[in-house]
Amino acid sequence: MNTNLNITEIFYSLQGEAREVGLPSIFIRLTGCPLRCTYCDTEYAFKGNNLISIDTIMAEVGQYNTQYVCVTGGEPLAQINCYVLLDTLIKNNYKVSLETSGSIDIEQINPGVSIVMDIKTPCSNEVDKNLYSNVAKLQAKDQLKFVIGSRHDFDWSVDILNQYPTQAGVLFSPVFDQITPTQLADWILEAQLNVRMQVQMHKLLWGDEKGK
Repeated sequence: MNTNLNITEIFYSLQGEAREVGLPSIFIRLTGCPLRCTYCDTEYAFKGNNLISIDTIMAEVGQYNTQYVCVTGGEPLAQINCYVLLDTLIKNNYKVSLETSGSIDIEQINPGVSIVMDIKTPCSNEVDKNLYSNVAKLQAKDQLKFVIGSRHDFDWSVDILNQYPTQAGVLFSPVFDQITPTQLADWILEAQLNVRMQVQMHKLLWGDEKGK
């Protein structure tokens, strides 16, 4: 196989978010993203020219003793060969999650992949990029994430959930340094929302160190 992808990094760490939080995982970070969210913490992945074949990626993934692989970015789906990578990982019996912004149609993603899809909140300044038709395509194995930076974001997110019901698990995450985890926890409990609150465990462990 000579299919190439532009890769920012491949690393082994603990999953810091979502359903697999705390599990040793391999992260494949693809380069490039069409969005510019105000709270983005991976701006270093916007640009680069590091083409790697899927054979080479799979060889590197095989060095680690875990079945969990997270394909992330940037925006992974901005590279068409991401679909080939996902298919290859599933074919090789990995448990694969994909982190995507929700701005690109998810229809063609391998059904074995667990999708973790954002809905961009107002504080991101990219709310107009949301492809709301994606929400109905999410299944119980998938997750829908709202990154919340204010009470306005919170109320907006609750309204979106009412407009677009989903089978997926719902994640609410505070924007680091904009609201406290305690504030968000209190809002969730006051509203009696059936959502999962999360904090970025990797930041608690390693701060903003690249690759964690």
